Amino acid sequence: MRDALDAVWAIVRKDVVAELRTKETLSTMLIFVLLTVVIFNFAFDLRVDNTQQVAPGVLWVAFIFAGVLGLNRSFVLEVDKGCLEGLLLTPADRSVIYFGKMIGNVIFMLAVEAIGLPVFSVLFNLMLVRLDIILIVALGTIGFAGVGTLFSAMTANTRAREVLLPILLFPVVLPVILAAVKATAGVLDGLPLGEVANWLGLLAAFDVIFLAIAYMTFDYVVEG
Repeated sequence: MRDALDAVWAIVRKDVVAELRTKETLSTMLIFVLLTVVIFNFAFDLRVDNTQQVAPGVLWVAFIFAGVLGLNRSFVLEVDKGCLEGLLLTPADRSVIYFGKMIGNVIFMLAVEAIGLPVFSVLFNLMLVRLDIILIVALGTIGFAGVGTLFSAMTANTRAREVLLPILLFPVVLPVILAAVKATAGVLDGLPLGEVANWLGLLAAFDVIFLAIAYMTFDYVVEG
């Protein structure tokens, strides 16, 4: 168990250090989030009277599509540099690679979301930097990254991987997105967490189910 945790941490550290050197993925994701928030803000200033009604959808559109940009690069860099074969040859369970990559993707998404939430709060005049919203964002990010990492590994060796990944990913991860949007909308409407407990429970349940399925199928995905 200790060896597996060390191997997972080694993969996470490798991805984080590599990203800190280039900042390609984080900068791309952050620019996309900021552009999305700014563009929708100007559009809704002209056409929507109550931004609170559309804010949850805009927030998750920005985060989800930015996440796809990060997921596209998760395994592509390993494939292009010939590192994936080396990872597969390591004397460790293949699930170590999955969890290392998944945790790295979660870290990148949370870093972008930590910057995007305050900006969104200012532009839409809503208080989003609060514990209940952060909880929902964290649960949604874990579920999305859990499934997205699996599909990123599946499409990494295909030619049209940038197009194929969202086509395969969105239908599967739709329950996570819907639950996250509904929970966010309920909290912004002033409901206590108890009132949106069903959506939070659904979100947490899908996180557990998707992570379990990804764990069980990742070995077959990378072998294929």
